[in-house]
Amino acid sequence: MGRPKWTAMRKILEQEYICDSLKGRIQYFATNYRKSHDQIGRVAIRLDGKEIFKSNWFDWVIKRDEAKKELSASLGKSISYAEFGEQMELGALIKGGFDEFGFYEAFQEYYNQSIENSLTSPDPVVRLFAVLDKRTGKRRLKKLVAGINEQPEWLQPFYKLRFQAEEIKEFD
Repeated sequence: MGRPKWTAMRKILEQEYICDSLKGRIQYFATNYRKSHDQIGRVAIRLDGKEIFKSNWFDWVIKRDEAKKELSASLGKSISYAEFGEQMELGALIKGGFDEFGFYEAFQEYYNQSIENSLTSPDPVVRLFAVLDKRTGKRRLKKLVAGINEQPEWLQPFYKLRFQAEEIKEFD
């Protein structure tokens, strides 16, 4: 199955799969600017109309370079994208750097696998979609509370938002 168009993706994320406690409060935004160089774009997530997270191609490049430097330092040698590209891109995602294409790819993974696999995906954007999903019930959420500090810093507020929306006392 090919990737749905953005309007269909947005409907799935905001209306069909969103948990009832956050329905109407979360909005996703993704675009690419066709008249810009290389048609780059940006993504954002809004809560109650206020943008609470955003990323774009430039953020992704900066975060990928930071991940490359950290990986090079940990290995004690200069590394190449050809050799360590996948690790560098995952490092950028963990730092909150991704572009609209990474967002679309994460949606595709999320949409085409079980909620269990999405909650444990190495891609934090996939986990973002999954933690806000209505198929992630209270019992499953309670199991996630203990691991919240292991989530990327940018992703933790979304977990907290869901815990609060579901009135999960273990979190408080």
